[in-house]
Amino acid sequence: MTRNTSTEITIGWDEDDGVVTLTFDDPAQAVNTMNAAYAASFDMVLGRLAEMGATLTGVVITSGKRTFFAGGDLHDLLAVKPENAAELTAFTNVAKRQLRSLETLGVPVVAAINGTALGGGLELALACHHRIVLDAPHIRIGLPEVTLGLLPGGGGLVRSVRMLGLETALSKVLLPGTVYRPAEALELGLVDELAATPEELGAAARAWIATHPGARQPWDSGDPIPGGTAYDPVVEATLPARAGTLRAQHKGAPMPAAANILSAAVESTQVDVDTAFAVETRYFVELVIDQTSKNIIQGTFFDRQTIKSGASRPDGFPVHTAHTVAVLGAGMMGAGIALSAALVGMDVKLKDVDLTRAEKGKVYAEKVLSKQVASGKRAEAEAAAILARITPTGDAAALAGADLVIEAVFEDPDLKARVFEEVLDVVAPDALLTSNTSTLPISDLSSGVNRPADFIGLHFFSPVERMDLVEIIVGDQTSDATVAKAFDVVLQLGKTPIVVGDGRGFFTSRVILNRLLEAASMVGEGVAPASIEQASLQAGYPVGTLALLDELTMTLPHKIFGQFRDEADRTGTEFAEHPGDAVLATMIDAARRPSRAAGAGFYEYVEGRRAGLWPGLEDRFGPSHPAEDLQELIDRLLFAEALDTARCLESGLLRSTADANIGSILGIGFPTWTGGAAQFVAGYPGGVPAFVARADELANRYGPRFTPPASLREEDLVSADA
Repeated sequence: MTRNTSTEITIGWDEDDGVVTLTFDDPAQAVNTMNAAYAASFDMVLGRLAEMGATLTGVVITSGKRTFFAGGDLHDLLAVKPENAAELTAFTNVAKRQLRSLETLGVPVVAAINGTALGGGLELALACHHRIVLDAPHIRIGLPEVTLGLLPGGGGLVRSVRMLGLETALSKVLLPGTVYRPAEALELGLVDELAATPEELGAAARAWIATHPGARQPWDSGDPIPGGTAYDPVVEATLPARAGTLRAQHKGAPMPAAANILSAAVESTQVDVDTAFAVETRYFVELVIDQTSKNIIQGTFFDRQTIKSGASRPDGFPVHTAHTVAVLGAGMMGAGIALSAALVGMDVKLKDVDLTRAEKGKVYAEKVLSKQVASGKRAEAEAAAILARITPTGDAAALAGADLVIEAVFEDPDLKARVFEEVLDVVAPDALLTSNTSTLPISDLSSGVNRPADFIGLHFFSPVERMDLVEIIVGDQTSDATVAKAFDVVLQLGKTPIVVGDGRGFFTSRVILNRLLEAASMVGEGVAPASIEQASLQAGYPVGTLALLDELTMTLPHKIFGQFRDEADRTGTEFAEHPGDAVLATMIDAARRPSRAAGAGFYEYVEGRRAGLWPGLEDRFGPSHPAEDLQELIDRLLFAEALDTARCLESGLLRSTADANIGSILGIGFPTWTGGAAQFVAGYPGGVPAFVARADELANRYGPRFTPPASLREEDLVSADA
């Protein structure tokens, strides 16, 4: 056996009886990526393999890192500009040539997948003749490039289509970007075999090589594409419907990745495999140089990494782990918090005014878990163990020793103070004290406890067990140690924390208020409600803004806006009325149509189901007219939130653009294609100056609420963490 341990290349070489094991292990990175060092190393080892001639009997591809291979270097892709398209094309062609050389060596090549293989990692594996994956809980397999605004550019699109067929590849792999566990990937056909241990993995790879000396890829053996090509009449008949489904799914929002994936996949079936790779490259490069992918990569990948790494967590404090949580209040929010805590292994004491009400909260958890068991997502024994961690109680004494308190009662300061007073002498003396609130100032609430330094806000979103974001609200007296502990607890719950100041409405409630009021203002101006909803969807919001107002109840934004007005009166600061608030007041008081829950809002409801916009809107607000310029409405909705996000950054309410982007995407549904409310500004066509110019236009037409803050005119918003 010979071994090359040089750190000058990123690929290790082990040769044993004609079988070469290539171990991808870049010494300069935590994960293996398709960078320049990789390309140079791959060329070197491919040359050595070719030089072996007939002595080479097989190749095993594996990894020296926890992940198998991470794929393209997103930092490199983020830096690519339109003028670099030819350079990117050339680099992509090199990567594809190397993988093509690997699969046409003339000997069996096996991927021994000993870690997660996503994106380029799976593309590398797909270029092997056989894929064996370690059946470990942490390993995931898939091509999730669409979630970053991209498509698999290393041959993964072409190979997955030729392996699985056009229908399966599109619906199960490429368009949803689904990530699979090893057993699921085996069932789908992305991998061919599972191994229980690393030793079995290596042995199975060598065994397959020994029994398949003439291995070739199906596309090099003349095998047809499963299900047929796009020329097949049955396949061809499905394509218009699939294109229509994509348009309906994105509702006109700028999400080019899905369209490019569909086009590249269909076209790839109509040509030979090498031409198909060229088709894939063209669509890939088009996406990389587009601003949309850059927004998504920055806002959903790098900013999430920044947050999870603890950029907003105070330094110098040890990692904190909570063991027993006292959840005060067993309503929908409290029940969801209790379930979320039990899911990650915490012991939960779920308290309400009496045992009967507390048990109702546990019933909620039982229903959620039962659905998961019925759908096959969770084993019955596992669900039972999770449920057993939740102990309902009506007795404060049962909370003895709890090291975490999460209060989740109604938004009433006096009530919150009473429930804390009842438990403070019972729970652990150093317990983290938190309040789940969406609007009430944490500094005011902390006056109801005798340990204000240990008190902090945790704003969960409903339904808690499914929503990823938690807003950590820092009060005037909250200590840095408490902020650090709260940050750790949110991560322990498996959620994404953003840290915000204690301003009215915090970040998410404050910023979404601007969009809600802007949509209401449009109604008052006589814009057709259908146009407002269409603009919302084409902007990329999950639902129409008027529909969202009905869901939230109009009384909530009306109340929050009134709190801003009251605060301005108390402090003597300038306050600008918003025309949208008068529309909400009319809907609530005069029309008696405050919400879906009340059975009437901007929409009609039949048996609780939305049944069209209310025809009486014209009677209340005058004749409406379709929007002459839908883009104007789209801009008003997006700019209303983005501008207030900039104000939050300028004032210090937000600590980073990463918090702004992740908070806006996960918390208020800011369109994913923008990368978040701060990235929308940074990535605006023409840059920040162009954004400011457009905001000034809107301010001239609709009022000072669109006036950009000074930080944008100075371009201070776009900082290193953007």
